[in-house]
Amino acid sequence: MDMRNDASPIARPDSARAAAAQQASAEFLTFRLGGEEYGIDILRVQEIRSYEEPTRIANAPSFIKGVVNLRGVIVPVVDLRIKLGCDKVEYNGFTVVIVLNVHGRVVGAVVDSVSDVLELAGDLIKPAPEMNTNVDTTFITGIASVGERMLILMDIEALMSGSDMGLMDTTTQALQ
Repeated sequence: MDMRNDASPIARPDSARAAAAQQASAEFLTFRLGGEEYGIDILRVQEIRSYEEPTRIANAPSFIKGVVNLRGVIVPVVDLRIKLGCDKVEYNGFTVVIVLNVHGRVVGAVVDSVSDVLELAGDLIKPAPEMNTNVDTTFITGIASVGERMLILMDIEALMSGSDMGLMDTTTQALQ
């Protein structure tokens, strides 16, 4: 007589748990920077606004365009095209600001255009390739192929929290 209870939970090894997590899907807001398409976690996005010229801050790095007043909140605006070294930076009718919530702080990110929101299954996301360069690519979390599109997925919190950005208080980051 078999005394096993088939309804009892079976502890899965860590590798099985990781594989199950890999199959989970996530939603990404996709946008263009130059000729490339990027994706960020939709849960970091607060809103998308048309570009308006920010008030410049003296001695700020060139990629920090300045600040805007967003319903009473002063929001720093970072041009991701300049930050990530795009060849051409043009402000036109498609240029938008993605308003983000990063570590509890509101930050604007200027991009060429917003494409759409995609739900990507974990198995569509491949690890970012290792590169032996002086360029910081730690914010790239993976690459996804969707049809003919190649998406570079990024951890926008890691990018915006970099020490060169000067946007986040390091004590606040340590508590996150």
